[in-house]
Amino acid sequence: MSPLITPAELAGLAEATVLDVRWKLGGPPGIDSYREGHIPGAVFCDLETDLAAPPGRGGRHPLPSAEAFQEAMRRLGVSGSRPVVVYDAADSTAAARAWWTLRHFGHPDVRVLDGGLRAWAAEGRPLAAGEETAEPGDFTARPGGMPVLDADQAGRLAADGVLLDARAAERYRGEVEPVDPVAGHIPGAVSAPTGENVDPSGRFHLPDFLRERFNTLGAVPGVEVGAYCGSGVTAAHQVLALEVAGIPAALYAGSWSDWVGDPSRPVATG
Repeated sequence: MSPLITPAELAGLAEATVLDVRWKLGGPPGIDSYREGHIPGAVFCDLETDLAAPPGRGGRHPLPSAEAFQEAMRRLGVSGSRPVVVYDAADSTAAARAWWTLRHFGHPDVRVLDGGLRAWAAEGRPLAAGEETAEPGDFTARPGGMPVLDADQAGRLAADGVLLDARAAERYRGEVEPVDPVAGHIPGAVSAPTGENVDPSGRFHLPDFLRERFNTLGAVPGVEVGAYCGSGVTAAHQVLALEVAGIPAALYAGSWSDWVGDPSRPVATG
């Protein structure tokens, strides 16, 4: 089953939990956009509090504990036996974090609305305003559904396999660093900005296109692949794009914000 779903396919689902995961680094809060207009029946999912633990050891968006994630998902109406569809404004960067986290904690049926709310609205489909609450779900969080890397494993993979850096190329090169205290990249990592996974409308490129892109970067059969970014959000988008292409990949959840938390770890630029 594809991890993506079209607006028409979503409209045709008899039953699904729909999560609005609009979020932008530095704000404004996505809840404001949600209240202005969202897919009818969708419940707002806060990336900062529902899909991550507080910043600290482990980076700016550490993975939540199983207990905290389970509580959040149940509050949002998520059940293990009911499909979940997640979406954001357009390019699925935030939605991918929800997709990955739900998959990691064991949900068997999670899909991302390709093109997000922009694609839904472009087809003239209805929007609802205000806030909605869901009947509590019964989701049970069991970690281990998706492969995860820690810092040591990410460093080894950069040398022995392919570690894709999902950030913008100028951040990878260390020319700018708007968020974290140190600029650069993990030595041996390959620059692969997530913006190149989607077309101008925010929809993912076709699987063959993505497969060729990642093959060119070294992600070929028989090679172990991983991804990281600044704090584990856009790297989840990379893992999603790799899955669309049929390439399994692990996520370094702590990503650069975790890597530079230890001054003894090497940093490369250029």
